[in-house]
Amino acid sequence: MHSLEGRSIIMAYAIWIGMSVAVIAATHYYIWARLVRDPVLPRGWYFGATMALIVLAVSLPAAMIMARLWHAPVAKVVVWGAYTWLGLMFLLIAFLAAADILQWLSRGVAKVAAQTPEEIDAGRRVLLARLWGGGVALGALASAGWAAHGALGGATVIDVPVTLKKWPKALDGLKIVQLSDVHVGVTMGREALERIVRQVNAQKPDVVVITGDLVDGSVRELGPTTAVLGDLQARYGVFFVTGNHEYYSGAPAWCTELTRLGIRVLRNERVLVGEGEASFYLAGVDDATAHRYTPGHGADYEAALGGVDGTKETILLAHQPKAVYEAEKYGVGLVLSGHTHGGQIFPFGALVRLTQPYLSGLNRHNDATQVYVSCGTGFWGPPMRLGAPAEITGIRVHAPNAAQV
Repeated sequence: MHSLEGRSIIMAYAIWIGMSVAVIAATHYYIWARLVRDPVLPRGWYFGATMALIVLAVSLPAAMIMARLWHAPVAKVVVWGAYTWLGLMFLLIAFLAAADILQWLSRGVAKVAAQTPEEIDAGRRVLLARLWGGGVALGALASAGWAAHGALGGATVIDVPVTLKKWPKALDGLKIVQLSDVHVGVTMGREALERIVRQVNAQKPDVVVITGDLVDGSVRELGPTTAVLGDLQARYGVFFVTGNHEYYSGAPAWCTELTRLGIRVLRNERVLVGEGEASFYLAGVDDATAHRYTPGHGADYEAALGGVDGTKETILLAHQPKAVYEAEKYGVGLVLSGHTHGGQIFPFGALVRLTQPYLSGLNRHNDATQVYVSCGTGFWGPPMRLGAPAEITGIRVHAPNAAQV
């Protein structure tokens, strides 16, 4: 039985690696065809650009491996370079696809207007390819520069008022500060994390919640960096639920480490925040993918939400927005999640929406349940954010008909 499971895991990894290599090869070929082959670059430029694309293609899987060797200066250079290229590559693909669609449409219109196919000589074809290629390259580079500024400039504190039907008037205006998808690791170090902690504490929160994907690395590697999280201050405490990246980094060890720092890890459980009528349930579940990586882990909504006092409001912490489908069954008033990064680099959000019901911001799921999806406090992979700014979310919770200040 164990042998069969082992072969299945190996086969799954082999399929994943094969698909990744195919995607990397296909995307780099597309870029090469449109920006190197079609413009008929001079021999020296042609050879140099071709070799550069080969090296950049190889750098992507190399970076995934070297990310685990992040203490080495060479590894940091490779990872930063590869991740930056990953972001620029995505933008190039988006611009090239848009350019190809525009060319196809313009040719179609020209043919219909002339009623006969238009012949384009070889020289004009090369000139057009160079003009389109140059425009695409400049557009992608400019967008990448703006996106890098958006990511490396840090997170902005935003205010989000939320009214919940069963929220007690005695707790009207309670402030929850949410962090999500910080991704402490090679590209997010101690200095950035210290700045985030200062920004959170400056909000004087009643509750601080961290909705997963806090780290990209082991406790041994990142423990000294994340120690600063012990300085987070909140009236009712700091709470954490796992994201999928915790399970790539040793989730059980991180649960222990964060507990040591004074952070309450909610693993398929709930706590009562406040006292008497001036209270609410704060619940948390493991990430939806947890069961694939760690025995004994996995989202258990019944354990976290079953048997709650229906007269009290419940706020659920769950890394992925799709948790709202289970949350609504238990009358949860608000789900706080992340995972999507708001798409991180436009228009990648269109792909994210294929797997998640909501991309970002406050969304009303039904009459009883709302879900807030953070764009994320850090970034993953490319040090870029375009159309999805990094955020530290200050959620001010109100009772119905209460005056909001």
